[in-house]
Amino acid sequence: MTEEEVKEHSNDREFILKAVAENGKFLDLASPELQNDKEVVMAALDQDPESLEFASSMLKNDKEVIQKGVRGAPWTICYASDRLRADREVILESCKTYGQALYFASEELRDDREVVKAAVENKGIIIKYASDRLRNDKELALIAVKQNKQSYHFISEELKQDEEIKGLLE
Repeated sequence: MTEEEVKEHSNDREFILKAVAENGKFLDLASPELQNDKEVVMAALDQDPESLEFASSMLKNDKEVIQKGVRGAPWTICYASDRLRADREVILESCKTYGQALYFASEELRDDREVVKAAVENKGIIIKYASDRLRNDKELALIAVKQNKQSYHFISEELKQDEEIKGLLE
C-alpha cells in the first residue's frame, strides 16, 4: 500500500483500517474524521504505538487511547491532553518505564512522592522536574545521585550539604 493510495482513500474507513493495520503511521494521512475514530486509532496503535501523534485531540484526551500508546512507546505521553497529564494512574504508569514522563506531568503530580520516586528510579536526573519539596527528600536524592551524579545539581541546597549524599560523589 502506498502513501498515494492512502491519501486517495483518506475518507474510506475500511480502507484506512487496513492501511493502519499495515502501517500505523498511515493514520497521519487519514481524514480528520477517521483520526477521531477510536477503532481506527486503536488499530493504528496496535501496529505502531508512535502513531498516537496523529490521533485527534479528542482521542488524546481518551485515557484508554493514551494508555495503549504509552504502553507501547512510553515517550508518547507527550501527546496526552492536559487532563491526562494530571491523571495519576496514567503518569505513574508512564514514569515507571520512562522517567522523563515526569517532565509532562502536572505540577500536582510533580509533588506526588510515589510518581516522582518511580520517575527517579527509572532516570535519576529527572529529579530536576520534581517539586521543591521532593527535591529536598533525602531518599529520592539518594536514588537520583546513586544513579547519576549529575542529579546532585538538582537536589535542594540543604541536601547538597548531607555527608551521605556528598559521599556518593567521590
